[in-house]
Amino acid sequence: MVKRKIIEINKLGTPWEVYDPFLFCMHHKDDYPKGNKDMGPDASLAGRIIGNDFRNVDGWNMYHGDTIPGFPQHPHRGFETVTTVLKGYVDHADSAGATGRYGAGDVQWLTAGGGANHTEMFPLINTEKENPLELFQIWLNLPKKDKFVEPHYKMLWSEDIPVIESKDSNGNTSTIRLIAGSYKGTKSLAASPNSWASDENNHVGIWHIHMEPNAVIELPEVSATLNRTLYIYSGENIIIDETKVNINHSVRLTGDEIIEVKNGLTESELLLLEGEPIGEPVVSYGPFVMTTEKEIREAFEDYNNTGFGGWPWGREDFVHPREKGRFAKYPDGTVEERD
Repeated sequence: MVKRKIIEINKLGTPWEVYDPFLFCMHHKDDYPKGNKDMGPDASLAGRIIGNDFRNVDGWNMYHGDTIPGFPQHPHRGFETVTTVLKGYVDHADSAGATGRYGAGDVQWLTAGGGANHTEMFPLINTEKENPLELFQIWLNLPKKDKFVEPHYKMLWSEDIPVIESKDSNGNTSTIRLIAGSYKGTKSLAASPNSWASDENNHVGIWHIHMEPNAVIELPEVSATLNRTLYIYSGENIIIDETKVNINHSVRLTGDEIIEVKNGLTESELLLLEGEPIGEPVVSYGPFVMTTEKEIREAFEDYNNTGFGGWPWGREDFVHPREKGRFAKYPDGTVEERD
């Protein structure tokens, strides 16, 4: 009997459906207008639910921002956020004193661990042209033994992220930006030290894949226990195991078979998320992800009592000056500057 390589196909929702060790994946794509003097939208905000704007009025959202789009100060505990920015910029600040601006292919890896506050604001820097934004926010779980590690903030700069070009027998190219994992002997940059992804035996993979028309790529055989999901979010369709998977769908795949992915007649963009499951209970409430209800109650109590270190930035929607470039400042005072 021939083993089927496709487990199931699902239509993409909001957020996207993910599987252990992942908790959440949101694809943000906002066609922001020109920016005003405050780096907010130079457009009317009428008709929006300010402070909770997710209805995509005019093709963009303010989210929880009231002046600048984004997510003002909010806490996390018990997991990691991996934020990959394809277009636009994100301003970061956190309760440990770290801060930065990143975009244009950069990735921020934040281990919340025992508790961290941070902002994710989307400053509309351009005043003479539009400010398109596209990013993925991916939540990666931490096992129970690591739920209370020290928070850790790390940047994977676009210039340093491995990019692999794979040509098929017909000369068509697929390009992989390797955020986590390995492909054909090339390894990604290191994840945060306490991440589930920091152990290669956990086979965590986060790939952005661009495929030319009719291109073919192979996903390697890894393990029978691997959770592997491929999301097609731009293009027309792909074909796997003689089955067509259309745009705006995900496909769960076996992990112990070589998977041939053939693109359709237009360029496609895909996201691959894979990893060995942690296999522990997941109890979540808002920004906290633990293993028991008791731990969730304790998270709220701790946050109410300590503020997870407080907030040193003056305003909850903290952003940097318009002219500031890409950079990261870490809690120890170390600064990385990029163009």
